[in-house]
Amino acid sequence: MDIMKAVLGFEDGDFVVGEGFGVKGECAGELVFNTQMTGYMESLTDPSYFGQILMFTFPQIGNYGVDTRNFQNPRVCALGCIAKEICEKPEHGPTLRTFFEEHSLLGMTGVDTRALTIKARVHGTMRAALVVGSDDSAYAVSLAQKSPTICDIIPIPEVSCKEPYHIPGSGKRIAVIDLGIKKNMLTSLSKRNGDLYVFPYNATADQVRACKPDALFVSNGPGDPKQAPDAIRCIQNLLGELPIFGICMGNQVSALALGGDTYKLKFGHRGANQPVRFTDGRIFITTQNHGFAVDAESLPEGCRVTYTNVNDGTVEGFENRDMRLTTVQFHPEAHGGPRDTEAHFFDDLFRRLA
Repeated sequence: MDIMKAVLGFEDGDFVVGEGFGVKGECAGELVFNTQMTGYMESLTDPSYFGQILMFTFPQIGNYGVDTRNFQNPRVCALGCIAKEICEKPEHGPTLRTFFEEHSLLGMTGVDTRALTIKARVHGTMRAALVVGSDDSAYAVSLAQKSPTICDIIPIPEVSCKEPYHIPGSGKRIAVIDLGIKKNMLTSLSKRNGDLYVFPYNATADQVRACKPDALFVSNGPGDPKQAPDAIRCIQNLLGELPIFGICMGNQVSALALGGDTYKLKFGHRGANQPVRFTDGRIFITTQNHGFAVDAESLPEGCRVTYTNVNDGTVEGFENRDMRLTTVQFHPEAHGGPRDTEAHFFDDLFRRLA
């Protein structure tokens, strides 16, 4: 097997050289790290990573091959993949290397991902450029420095559905705003017999009303929530009229719709072991993937923070009972290990609609 060169350049002028896999090419965007030990394909296909280069802190990925049944989107959404090592002989399915080659994807191995993670934790998330097929560090650094910040791109139209569609169910009718929705969210709604009407990111309140829903659900999505004005406007026009539920980006745009504010985290929360505290004192271990958070102090009167991140005190969910609005920042549908938050969130959603 021929070794292909690769280089990862940073906006601060730093760079690392490693081995490329997949195909020759280049990409530039925010480099983010994920601490999960499993679920690498679920993460790579998560639309929330669109516009970002995804790095895994676990020393080896690809050790159980590529299982398309667990994809969260039909395609890989991350710009590129950085790993210390990829498994060349998994017991099941095609190798990650083969999958990347067949789908013209960009990857890099042979680098100290733990050191790069420490760099991000100390200096904050940086723009980076991955060049596969070359070790020209000056070019990679220049590419990183020229790339837009995550706040300057508008990725949601790239991952949202293009037209409305219907997933039949025998239960409550749920209108879904797709800002880059993960498959497991639709699965969690459907297995509770939800009759789902899924709309693109720019759906209007009148379009939502036309399907006569019992509730509105707002999904996850990539980028800065302030770059989702259509979803913010739609929520504003439906507040108090319908019960509204949201996850991740849905949490953030709901806060903005109420007149609250969001801000960019230093390096974000991405992994499957983030502890959050519920209002009754219970601790849940959650899966998360976000780089922005709701400013608790900006939430208007009538709102109550319901979940708080144990590590840094950031908002992990809030509600406004008068307006029938309930949101969480973490991913209850992901259940990388524990399944308690899926039942806690989705069962409560349908219980409130009963």
